[in-house]
Amino acid sequence: MIVADTANLHTFVEAFRFIGDHPGFLLTKTFEQIELSGAALGLALLAALPLGIVLGHFHRGSGIAIGASIVGRGLPSLVLIAAFLTILGIGFVNNMVALAVLGSGPILTNAYDAVVGVDRDTVEAARGMGMTRAQILGRVELPLAIPLLFTGIRVAAVTIVATAPIAAIAGGGG
Repeated sequence: MIVADTANLHTFVEAFRFIGDHPGFLLTKTFEQIELSGAALGLALLAALPLGIVLGHFHRGSGIAIGASIVGRGLPSLVLIAAFLTILGIGFVNNMVALAVLGSGPILTNAYDAVVGVDRDTVEAARGMGMTRAQILGRVELPLAIPLLFTGIRVAAVTIVATAPIAAIAGGGG
């Protein structure tokens, strides 16, 4: 038991010694992770947020929203990275796309649920005041949907940031 503890302590001390000998290494890897996570979250937002909002506004496509969420959460990240290796090769783009796929499920689902969940009486009141569909979406539904929209973005961000270190295995940095 004592031998195992000293071996672990030695490894722990060596890790700090390595960081001390290479002061810029940790900072460089940190920025690589931030860059990868930010790009993946941005791509997921560009793809999933408008789609979820439009589907929710028209009250169509709940199966798409729910299915995307299930696929996004159910696929192991290593499988996605490996699948995209054949298409996109090794590197940043492969990992960014794989992480974006993982993050798009919560964004799409929450965007859909946020807009669908807006009180129908409020929407009918806006329609009765003569607002167009675009005005109802922009002035009524989106402001009321913001808390749930940001919940989906937060869940996606946490998922992406937590999964991004795996990208180092596939040459994505970090």
